[in-house]
Amino acid sequence: MRRLSRHWARSHGADPAADGASPLAGLVTGMFEQAGSDAGDTDTVVVPCRVHGRILFVPVPRRVVLASGLAGLAATTLPAPTAAATTVGDMGSPVEHYTHLRRVLIQTDNLIGPRHVLPALEQHLARLSVRRRAAHGSEAVQLLALETRYEELAGWLAQDIGDERSAHGHTAKALDVSHITGDSDLTAYILSRKAQLAVDTGHPSDALGLAAAARRTARSGSRLEVIAVMHQAHAYAVLGDATESLSMYDAALDLLGRADDDGVWGSWLDEAYISTGRARSLAALGQYEEAAAGFDTAITALSAVYWRDRGVYLARAARAHAGTGNTTLAARIGLQAVTIAAETGSARIVGQLDRLEQALVPAARAEGVAQFRAALDRIVLHPA
Repeated sequence: MRRLSRHWARSHGADPAADGASPLAGLVTGMFEQAGSDAGDTDTVVVPCRVHGRILFVPVPRRVVLASGLAGLAATTLPAPTAAATTVGDMGSPVEHYTHLRRVLIQTDNLIGPRHVLPALEQHLARLSVRRRAAHGSEAVQLLALETRYEELAGWLAQDIGDERSAHGHTAKALDVSHITGDSDLTAYILSRKAQLAVDTGHPSDALGLAAAARRTARSGSRLEVIAVMHQAHAYAVLGDATESLSMYDAALDLLGRADDDGVWGSWLDEAYISTGRARSLAALGQYEEAAAGFDTAITALSAVYWRDRGVYLARAARAHAGTGNTTLAARIGLQAVTIAAETGSARIVGQLDRLEQALVPAARAEGVAQFRAALDRIVLHPA
């Protein structure tokens, strides 16, 4: 496997001393500011890289990734629209076209992950922006709302490849534009997404405030209110407040039972989804037995179309089982998650597998642990 030089890793901020409770957001942002400074190489892609025993997501020259044997990680480049992306052609109803296309991109992401979907989405987002600027009246308003949803989706995909800077940028832009559209439902949803992004990048206090703002913005009795409460619940869990977190999950279930059918917003939200979120929070609180049981149930019930999400659930379940002391089962489940991580390039899976690997360090000789670590090593870049 092609290895990165230690000089390159150091020069791009991959300092293991910076790896603490919330290292990745600041670290990746700092790396982006320096990305491409080596020999004028500006064509970079964010990839998982083994640095002093931990897995960090860093921007690496794409030519290095292509030469490593991990070409699938090089699918997404930064940034990217070509001149052709700004061409406005005749597509019939652009609102219907871009609405349908967004659904297809979401379905594709569920199956193959974000690295192949994000470049396509960015190209279509550039075309949509041009089309919206050329439109008038109600069509311009509808296209602006669609552009906002494309920005939010781009933020989600960027987060799932480990590109935190781009994720924050797309999501912030979506929030700004949602205010222009005057669509309070859209604003509430994006505030919830910002809360999710904040807690996932190590800022639970910020997440708590954003989730509270999302709840204030959401219509009372809507599924958007339930989503906001779930993000509040997980932020409390990460902050170590078990009582408040579990109380919030009870509130979310109660609200869901009385919630309107919003159609567009939260159509996927059900009791099973809330239970899975609760399992994640239980793991954050160190209540691994209950967390493992929750994830095992979620995996059994999950539809096959959610392939990437299955990998996320498997990785979280494995970490929970490791917390209970069942290291052999944890390694076996983790190995399944590695396969999906390799296929989808999901940073959420790889990040959880990194935590699993650290949890398994005391049990390095246990059955399956060495096999799991070897498989994980094969899907990340290594410094020389």
